[in-house]
Amino acid sequence: MSKDYKLFIDGQWVRAGSGKTFESINPSTGESNGSISEGDKEDIDRAVKAARKAFESGPWRDMAPSDRGRLLNRAAQKMWENADFLAEVESSDSGLLINETKNIAIPGTIDVLEFYAGLANKVQGDTLASPGNRLNYTLKEPIGVIGAIVPWNFPLMLTMWKLAPALAAGNTIVIKPAEQTPISILELVKLFQEVGIPDGVINVVPGFGQKAGNALASHPGVDKIAFTGSTKTGRLIMQSAAQNLKPVSLELGGKSPNIVFEDANLESAVNGAMFGIYFAQGQVCAAGSRLFVQDAIYDKFMDLFLKKVQSLRVGSSLDSTTQMGPQVSEQQLKTIERYVAAGLDEGASLLTGGKRKEGAGNGYFYTPTIFEDVTNQMTIAREEIFGPVVSVIRFRDEEDALAKANDTIYGLASGVWTNDIKRGHRMARHLKAGTVYINTYSMLDSAAPFGGTKQSGFGRELGIQAMDMYTQTKHVWVDLSEQGLNWYGL
Repeated sequence: MSKDYKLFIDGQWVRAGSGKTFESINPSTGESNGSISEGDKEDIDRAVKAARKAFESGPWRDMAPSDRGRLLNRAAQKMWENADFLAEVESSDSGLLINETKNIAIPGTIDVLEFYAGLANKVQGDTLASPGNRLNYTLKEPIGVIGAIVPWNFPLMLTMWKLAPALAAGNTIVIKPAEQTPISILELVKLFQEVGIPDGVINVVPGFGQKAGNALASHPGVDKIAFTGSTKTGRLIMQSAAQNLKPVSLELGGKSPNIVFEDANLESAVNGAMFGIYFAQGQVCAAGSRLFVQDAIYDKFMDLFLKKVQSLRVGSSLDSTTQMGPQVSEQQLKTIERYVAAGLDEGASLLTGGKRKEGAGNGYFYTPTIFEDVTNQMTIAREEIFGPVVSVIRFRDEEDALAKANDTIYGLASGVWTNDIKRGHRMARHLKAGTVYINTYSMLDSAAPFGGTKQSGFGRELGIQAMDMYTQTKHVWVDLSEQGLNWYGL
């Protein structure tokens, strides 16, 4: 049964000031998961003011760091207790497979929270090497109110990438979920409320980008914006944030190369290539959507790759036997169709897929798709499709692979499949990407920083490095000399 969801502001569940609502749709069925209060500029302003009040005069910033960590750990434990429920909500709202949410997304999300809970009491400055007549040291302090704008492909996980380090450092936060997938984030904040997170520390305002998202990015009361989404939207976020010169971190799109050399373990490389593009229906910023295969093994690799791809079972996200679920929306289906048409028009060869799944009812299902005879100049090799469409490109040698792999405006991730350890490390040095996977693909670790170069954005989420995005450095200078400052000799 469809539920009614409100905004979460200052510890209260409230309706949008406008009274407007919108529906969150289950992509497997096309039916409503819930009616959502639609936040806009007025609601964002209320949420930012609540977050500001909680930061300036609430207990969170001044709470002992160890106590903050314990409270975050209690929230993590509450998530473990509700893991199956969160997985089902996430799968119903986003289309992620239930096996993926239960075994990858939800455990990974909780692991991130536990990681930063452990860092809460390890945020510290330095004592500087100064002459004996003075003491210089630095403090690491929370920035203030964080505005987090999160996408629809992994709602809980990508929310936690921002929420956990922000709270561990002592900040407060306003979260604007994607309009396609707000429900799991609203369910998540209920758990944080249950364990005693103070009012105003976390605020969630669902709504649409042009109104709620823009209002959050441009709000003068927000001290920093953290955004994950498309490169196109990232530019708009930067423009809005520039009005108040607030810092921005951006994790944006990708057109990541996945490179298979002739000496690679063939079966592992095929499986890795499949996971790289068909995991989460290709709706992954780091998806290995450009698959480079060396000439010497091209035919052998493609025979095995094609057979395995054609055997993938496409179906409901809640069916544990499904291997690829629905796209997130009808709009995303149309985007994929437009790119497939462009690939055919520009001369690429369609090996399999390239159409909606037949007999799928009202669900948003697309078939796993392979293009070959692709060049780097084609639209499908240059623009992010965000769907289960892979472009296969031949290469001759290391030099050719690097030239083709780096010929892109993006630089988020890359993969190398080889049994030559020297080659693997050489490639890692020269590939222009924030992450290089060797003999694996699309793995995440809470301790490992993740982010991009070029038009894939800047800043690093996860790892200790992410704490730098949610803290600022203050320098303190103490004069220890007996006479003190007397520059003018008076």
